[in-house]
Amino acid sequence: MYKVIIVDDESWAIRGISNAFDWEQYGFEISGQFTSAYKAWEAIASQEPDLVVTDIRMPEISGLDLMKRAKAHGIDTEFVIISGYAEFEYAQEALRFGALDYFLKPLDVDMADTFLEKLALHFSRRSAARNHLLLDALTSADEEEIRRYLPAGSNAGCCRVLAFHYEEDRPKPAGLLKLDGLPVQLLEVETGTSTLLAVLMTEQKSELEGITEEWPAGASSPALPVVGISSIGSGLKQISKLIKEADLAASRVFVDEVSGAVHYSPKLHLVKPCIDELQTIVHGNQYDSIETYTLGLQEYFRLHELGMSEVVYLWNQAVGLLISAYPEELRDMELEFLNYAELKERFEDLESLCSFLHDVLTVLRQGNSRALQEGDILSCFNRMVAYIDRNYEQKLYLKELSVQFFINQVYCCQLFKKNLGKTFSEYVAELRIRKARGLLKQTDLSIENIAIQSGYVDYYYFNKVFKKHCGMTPAKFRKREAERSSRP
Repeated sequence: MYKVIIVDDESWAIRGISNAFDWEQYGFEISGQFTSAYKAWEAIASQEPDLVVTDIRMPEISGLDLMKRAKAHGIDTEFVIISGYAEFEYAQEALRFGALDYFLKPLDVDMADTFLEKLALHFSRRSAARNHLLLDALTSADEEEIRRYLPAGSNAGCCRVLAFHYEEDRPKPAGLLKLDGLPVQLLEVETGTSTLLAVLMTEQKSELEGITEEWPAGASSPALPVVGISSIGSGLKQISKLIKEADLAASRVFVDEVSGAVHYSPKLHLVKPCIDELQTIVHGNQYDSIETYTLGLQEYFRLHELGMSEVVYLWNQAVGLLISAYPEELRDMELEFLNYAELKERFEDLESLCSFLHDVLTVLRQGNSRALQEGDILSCFNRMVAYIDRNYEQKLYLKELSVQFFINQVYCCQLFKKNLGKTFSEYVAELRIRKARGLLKQTDLSIENIAIQSGYVDYYYFNKVFKKHCGMTPAKFRKREAERSSRP
């Protein structure tokens, strides 16, 4: 809810403003009503509300002076001015000083919904922009940059991050964590259409331990399928690392269906038997056990409750082992080292990843003797590429596409490198980033909407991919392009 303070030296005018608009319907909450401009200023300074609706002419401090004071103190509050017809010049002056809007007395009730809808849209866009800048700062490990976006007086002696992955209603971390009365500051950051980070900051480590350890694992809710909980770090520079830990913990759903709290607890040592078994298959030429091995991987991970950290370790160890043993045979099969975000983008789940490894090992067993025919297979591949060109905004997995177009997914990888000079992942990413760049330059859509329209549900991952391709975040790219276009 956006917090609103109403200021007018006439109490009847305050009642009129409060009652004429359906504030709650549009996401606003009236947190203060004042006939004294001095008391209103104290509330503005302490609460830093999102919006102040104020009369422009009052006996103590004018609405214009309230606005100037807020700007001078660095308070990022928007102002809407109430003006009588005889005072319209004052309203114009307020607009020049940065007031968001104005409306005239007496209030036109018929315009109330239109007015609030316009305000709600503005605050939604402003909130999205702030959210993206805050996320950029938190993941930068730059303490000075992070402090720019934290509320004044924030104490980050100890920090912990929770990553919420939900399907229905957006969760409310403050209520779920029972923070009332605790000296813990909560910062919420949305990272996608169904993902939310809660950054907890306080002075005492024990206060963060108690909050999450009382939260039972497996406590499911339709609105809260899984919550990844990081370790406890000290200082703002640790937040970037803690965000990664929390997201890795929540990404346990890649391996198995889970719900409730999942603590970050890497168990990389338990993956070693899986790597040893793969090494035996490859170097001992025991390819008859491929089926047993790949099915056994999935069961092993579920049995030992392994998560995304272990999936990343398994994949990268397997890639290193395979390309070392068969550098020529596997050169064009899109076997490359990936981080957890890249793995989630490429594979739907652990089963899909194991299926790809199965196909790679099958090709090795066959000695890569199957020749790619330029006729039917190339025709199927061209249809696949045309389909990708039309549907890259959707979720695409190579395994599903290979089934749809009747080409083994390993041979798909070879065809991409042979015919397009890039991997499947690189080809899709280039299409998506090209569209995102165009939308950033040509529209005023929020960056989150641009990410979705370009094929990325997770803004956090979109941010990373965009920065990798363009050398800067989407927000900075948009700012640079706007500055370029405004130059004479």
